[in-house]
Amino acid sequence: MKKIIIFLLGISSGAFSQNYYVCKAGQTSFFSETPMENISALDNKVAAVIDTDKNEIAVKITMTDFKFKNHLMEEHFNENYMESDKFPLGTFKGKIQETVDYSKNGSYDITAVGSLNMHGVTKERTLKGKMEILNGQIKLNCDFEIPLKDHKIDIPTLVIAKIAESIAVKNTFVFTKK
Repeated sequence: MKKIIIFLLGISSGAFSQNYYVCKAGQTSFFSETPMENISALDNKVAAVIDTDKNEIAVKITMTDFKFKNHLMEEHFNENYMESDKFPLGTFKGKIQETVDYSKNGSYDITAVGSLNMHGVTKERTLKGKMEILNGQIKLNCDFEIPLKDHKIDIPTLVIAKIAESIAVKNTFVFTKK
C-alpha cells in the first residue's frame, strides 16, 4: 500500500504526509454516444489518494480493468485505441484549489488543477468535483470530458460514426484515513 501512495503522490524522498486518505476501489466509467452505437465501460478498481496536508490528489487507473458489456468492444478498446500493452496506466496528479476542512463534516465544490496522463500523453487539466466529508470519510464525485485527439487516440475512418470525438468520464471515490 505504501508503494501505491508514494507512486501516486510522486514523492521520491520516501517520506510522506501522515494525513492522507486512500481509496482502493474507486469507480471510473466512461460513455460515448453516437448515432450508430453507445459505448460504455466501468472500472471498479481505481486507486486514489488525497494528501490533506498538501491538498493534493492523485489517481491511478489500469486500462485493462475497464469492463464492457460487449467483449469485442473491450478487446478493441485495449488493443486498437488505448494500446493498453504499451500504455497500461492512466494517471491524474493535481492540487485542490479550495481550502477544505477535512476534520469537519461538510460538502465542498472543489477544483483540482493538475496533469492527466493517458495513452502516453500528459495534458494539464482543471477538473471540478463535489467532495463530501462525513464522519472521517471523504466521498468525491468528478465528471469531465476527454477529447480523444488531446491524447493522440486515433479513431479509424471505418468506425468514426461509432465513436464520439469526446468521451464523458465519471468518477466516484470513497476515501478513508490511513
